[in-house]
Amino acid sequence: MKLEPRHYTFLGLLVVVFGSMLLGIRPEVSISEETRRMHAYIDSLPEGSTLIYSFDHESSSLPEIRPAALALLRHSFSKGHRIVGLALLAEGTGIGYRLMDMVAHEQNKQYGSDWVYLGFKPQYIAAILSMGESLQKTFPQDYLGHPYDSLALLSGIINYSQVNAVVSIGDGNMAVHWIEYGQSRFGVTITSAMTAAMVTTYDPYISSGQLHALIGGLRGAAEYETLSGQSGGGLRGMLAQASAHVYVLLLILAGNVIYFIARRRGA
Repeated sequence: MKLEPRHYTFLGLLVVVFGSMLLGIRPEVSISEETRRMHAYIDSLPEGSTLIYSFDHESSSLPEIRPAALALLRHSFSKGHRIVGLALLAEGTGIGYRLMDMVAHEQNKQYGSDWVYLGFKPQYIAAILSMGESLQKTFPQDYLGHPYDSLALLSGIINYSQVNAVVSIGDGNMAVHWIEYGQSRFGVTITSAMTAAMVTTYDPYISSGQLHALIGGLRGAAEYETLSGQSGGGLRGMLAQASAHVYVLLLILAGNVIYFIARRRGA
């Protein structure tokens, strides 16, 4: 195949992005107030607190959602919190289980006592309301088919009253439903990790205190990794983004210089 000028442009982008990552550069990240609040909240919970992680997203948002979810899970497990995973969107089901299983293995956490995964429940509003009455009736068994009663972590967990907070890992307005039906009706604390495009939508909920804290997109993940001393996909993603932006800016600058030189020569 004969290479054309545009192919060299994309090859250059590939070289710049991989080159910057191979150099091991750690980007400087300023921490937003929202991310600082989220980190402080997870940090302040006493060891043994119970968190519900709800994977409310589709696979198309994984590049942003995955680093944020991993950063939160690693921090929560490292603080000794117990995590109950579930999904209110079908595509999040397998993704959520794999992420929790991966981090649990990293930190030697035991299934059944340190974490459980309840799986998917359709009709998300009905599911949120139902969990407010009884988690066991909503999920009679976990994702792997174990009866609810057989899992030590779930012993004594009847509804949201025994849960410290919900962390909605979402890419749409699912956190709104958690706020409207979980927080407003049952008083459970709602937090969220979401795609960057959704963050401004939730400003009123943050201001009113209905949404306790959030982290937004890849940048939020990088901020959270910085605060918790992790080195993960958020920081790598921000480095790739920054180097690509610099490369594009240089191309624009070079293009303009070439244009003005050519015009001066009357080409």
